[in-house]
Amino acid sequence: MHLLLEQTYDPVFRLIPWVVFFPLIGLLINLLIGRRVSEALSGWIASLATLASFVIGGVLFFQLKTNPEPVVVHLADWIKLGSLQLGWDFRVDTLSILMVLVVSGVATLIHIYSIGYMHFDVRHQGDPGRYARFFVYLNLFVAAMMLLVTANNFLMLFVGWEGVGLCSFLLIGFWFEKGKDGWGNAKAGKKAFIVNRIGDFGLLLAMFFIFQNFGSLDFDVVFQQVPVVSAAVPGVMLAITLLMMLGVAGKSAQLPLYVWLPDAMAGPTPVSALIHAATMVTAGVYLIARTSVLYNAVPAAQHVVVWVGAATALFAATIALAQNDIKKVLAYSTISQLGFMVAAVGMGAYTAGIFHLTTHAFFKALLFLTAGSVILGMERGQEENAGHDAHGEFDPQDMRNMGNLKSRMTVTFWVYLIGSLALAGIAPLSGFFSKDEILAAALQQSIPVLVVLILAAFLTAFYITRQLLMVFFGTARTKAAEKAKESPAVMTVPLILLAVLALGGGILQLPWNPLLGPWLEHSLTEVLHASFSVPLALGALLVAILGLLYAWNFYGKRTLGTPDRPDPIAKSLGGLYPLLVDKWRVDELYKVLITSPYRKLAKWSAQWVDQKVIDQSLVGLGGLTQGLSGLLARLQNGYVRTYAITFFCGVVAIFAYLFLR
Repeated sequence: MHLLLEQTYDPVFRLIPWVVFFPLIGLLINLLIGRRVSEALSGWIASLATLASFVIGGVLFFQLKTNPEPVVVHLADWIKLGSLQLGWDFRVDTLSILMVLVVSGVATLIHIYSIGYMHFDVRHQGDPGRYARFFVYLNLFVAAMMLLVTANNFLMLFVGWEGVGLCSFLLIGFWFEKGKDGWGNAKAGKKAFIVNRIGDFGLLLAMFFIFQNFGSLDFDVVFQQVPVVSAAVPGVMLAITLLMMLGVAGKSAQLPLYVWLPDAMAGPTPVSALIHAATMVTAGVYLIARTSVLYNAVPAAQHVVVWVGAATALFAATIALAQNDIKKVLAYSTISQLGFMVAAVGMGAYTAGIFHLTTHAFFKALLFLTAGSVILGMERGQEENAGHDAHGEFDPQDMRNMGNLKSRMTVTFWVYLIGSLALAGIAPLSGFFSKDEILAAALQQSIPVLVVLILAAFLTAFYITRQLLMVFFGTARTKAAEKAKESPAVMTVPLILLAVLALGGGILQLPWNPLLGPWLEHSLTEVLHASFSVPLALGALLVAILGLLYAWNFYGKRTLGTPDRPDPIAKSLGGLYPLLVDKWRVDELYKVLITSPYRKLAKWSAQWVDQKVIDQSLVGLGGLTQGLSGLLARLQNGYVRTYAITFFCGVVAIFAYLFLR
């Protein structure tokens, strides 16, 4: 890494701040006129803002191809406090521009999709007035993520880091008055916000340690001093990297801080796609890649990162096996796939991790948006069927209420099939190549990690096939499924484009013609170069096919029941099945160990510390003040003789003091 000071660079790089400014301009326009223009215009304003960021990213991409050395663009001075000198500096390098292209490109398609989706959703929820507000939040989300990935110092990165956390709170709780007991969605947003604050505390402490030991928060200044600081204070480097990993666990939903992400499904489906595919959850993986110099200096921290990622990949995949909510299955799938990425960057295979981050953005955005198309189709079918089904309160997200949707929603089915096969790792789709590169890295470094990841890959193929069969095959299990309608073109066209990316995204890093590795080597300090292994690739493909066939054995050959009938795998799993349905009861464990004791402590604190000590102290202070003011009021009674006596006594007291002195 070079210390980038007083650089001379091509003026085109000065465009980089606009990747942040364009989404901000879009949200400001919608704030001012969004409610006074048509819904479509409001949505297109937001979409064009993110598209403009993508265009800027493309221009900078081609400029970097001619000269791939990192460039720092100084926008303005920010903090000048003693030795802390920080500016609003944007980093233009191959990693940041790749992230800009992935985030803005996928986000643009999500914005366009949302134009159609939210038209129906705001009416289904009974509040069309919130349409423009949704796009304001969506643009803010993209702006915060752009700030995060283009930052040139830890503090600027932290501003974007907190920004995406705020936007997740606003969007998860977008329908805050909805959900269980009338505030379930608000609770989900609060849960995401609080859990992420735990991780953010770790990152903040890491930043304090960095400034204390390196004297700066600028990336290049810090990275250049790593060998010296590692030799002088090795324990501090371990503390910094582990505290940063705590931040990663919160933002990228790793054990034990993953619990907020499944509840994030409370937000509108485009929000789920944006959080899971292109923005917030990828921030942790990006942070480790960006600070690869730090992690390479601390092998112990790398081992922790690897095992947290591998354990998360397998753990979340087991939970996805038994979920019936179409979005919850994909949520746990995201947690699992993030585990693959975290394990990869922990092994030092940064290109493999970023490659999977990129392909995952394509096929997971596709899967979530297609799930939204399914949910919307079910809701429209439900409305045509007079609102309720024979099985009581109708849930359009419950896969047990679906079936045979391929005959009603043909486009949605085909793009969902492509996304599912990419996630399962079937060749030649993008997920096959990116997952195989991670497995190849594990083969080189740790056989136990490889075994765990292969098990997770098998379960991935099983649960996504289970979902595909329950939703699109068999017979329609409800009247809503029989009446489901295909989504409009404004939704299906982005799905088709994402399907193309999911199909061909592997071209970025083909074993015989790698493009991403040579591109990223200018930004990352790669430790482990994963080499393509034909036997491993064929073995991984065989594992995925076995997962598909095993799921077909349970769900393709049997007639699936309605929600009141048992799941076909329930008998095979025995007593394990209820645990998987209840998500290993981790939320209940959190409630017993953390939430309930904390609430009791808060209640005790409110009753005794706040009311008995603090409140009573202030009441007593007020009484004392009132009493003293009453005594003083007697001196201010309006009688001249009183003032004269007071004056005389004061003079006597002064002379007495002087005499005695």
